Amino acid sequence: MSAVDGMDGVDGMDRILVVTGTGTEVGKTITTAALAAVVIAAGRTVAVVKPAQTGVADGEPGDVDVVARLAAGVTARELARYPEPLAPATAARRSGRAPVRPAEVGAVVQALARTHDLVLVEGAGGLLVRLDDAGSTLADVAALVGAPVLVVAAAGLGTLNATALTTEVLRTRGLACPGVVVGALPSEPDLAARCNLTDLPEVAGVPLLGVLPAGAGDLDGAAFREQAADWLAPRLGGRWG
Repeated sequence: MSAVDGMDGVDGMDRILVVTGTGTEVGKTITTAALAAVVIAAGRTVAVVKPAQTGVADGEPGDVDVVARLAAGVTARELARYPEPLAPATAARRSGRAPVRPAEVGAVVQALARTHDLVLVEGAGGLLVRLDDAGSTLADVAALVGAPVLVVAAAGLGTLNATALTTEVLRTRGLACPGVVVGALPSEPDLAARCNLTDLPEVAGVPLLGVLPAGAGDLDGAAFREQAADWLAPRLGGRWG
């Protein structure tokens, strides 16, 4: 059983799941936290890796800190940080700091996979956002470690095209995609958002594996962990659907 089939995990690369988005601010971090929460609740160990954190100053909490607060009990690793809110390659170049490269990410992820039941790798922005000036992306990281890629999508208008483009790239590159999660559904979704819940699986060619409510990240840790399983499908360890 793989890391995305009941979230049990097995030896080797099946212990790794990459989390990407259809763009920025779609709910990747909160989805990553929900995944971690349900796995930890099942008595398993989880590490979360953020290859490149952008738009956060030194000393400020980043995405892995948000995951650690909400999920509790994760091993959190941030590999590079750049203060400007730009693509990692651009932010690295402008800051004068070294970019993070797939081989570096892969080495950390594979080491953590030997000591944890599941390693979650959260990207920055979308799948093809550049990590370095050589054009490396999160897709290259996924290929290097042999991991499936979960796609987190926005709820509203435009998400069908963006999601279809992302899953098509994954198929073209031979990367497995277990499904799509809507990262932040408004409490009163508009017509487009309601229709998208039906249309996303057909357009993307993969199952809809969860829907997180907007504002989930504002919950306190205990409430978040109690509710996380309600937002994710059984294939991701939850009870949604």
